[in-house]
Amino acid sequence: MAKYSRLETLNAMVDTGLVPVFYHGDLAIAKKIVAACAQGGARCIEFTNRGDFAPFVFKDLAEFVAREIPNVILGVGSIVDAPTASLYIASGAHFVVGPVLNPEVARLCNRRKIAYAPGCATASEISQAEELGVEIVKIFPGGLVGGPEFVKSILAPMPWTRIMPTGGVEATQASVTAWIQAGTAALGIGSNLITKERIAQNKWDEIAQATAQVLIWIREARSK
Repeated sequence: MAKYSRLETLNAMVDTGLVPVFYHGDLAIAKKIVAACAQGGARCIEFTNRGDFAPFVFKDLAEFVAREIPNVILGVGSIVDAPTASLYIASGAHFVVGPVLNPEVARLCNRRKIAYAPGCATASEISQAEELGVEIVKIFPGGLVGGPEFVKSILAPMPWTRIMPTGGVEATQASVTAWIQAGTAALGIGSNLITKERIAQNKWDEIAQATAQVLIWIREARSK
């Protein structure tokens, strides 16, 4: 059973406004990435289901987080089917994110009271996700479906919708400000924040500092 309830997880996403996204097949490096993001102030962190044996890396990572960084809410991304979602939930995932909307995944997460953020690219997909109990929808790929203007267009007739764009969100003040002021609830940022260069050069402090800076920009954008 997840340590944090679905409500606690969703509130943490909205309160901080940031979900760092990453994948790495080396457990030792994955631990350092999560620790760096946590040091920078991130609460919810998404490990994507991308590589061979990724579920096994996640299981060990979740145990590490529960033991060493209990304030972190670890979730899984790139989930497209219910069996895979179930595997990760059993391994400690607190939330599930996907590039597509899958009703079976939604029902599974509802049964287990796990937050589910499916990828949506149209108003109809967003509406269907909300009918299935989704509280925060992921628009993906955020930059290609229309960017901040797409968010504004959706929220005009559907102001109750909570949106988290992933893909096309840059770790810059201009990008963060544009997305937040468009009305997004949170931002998913991956390789623009946890860059290959920083990982290759073991620049964990830079990842922590970049995370902290993005959180500052989010707070500033929300206050305007």
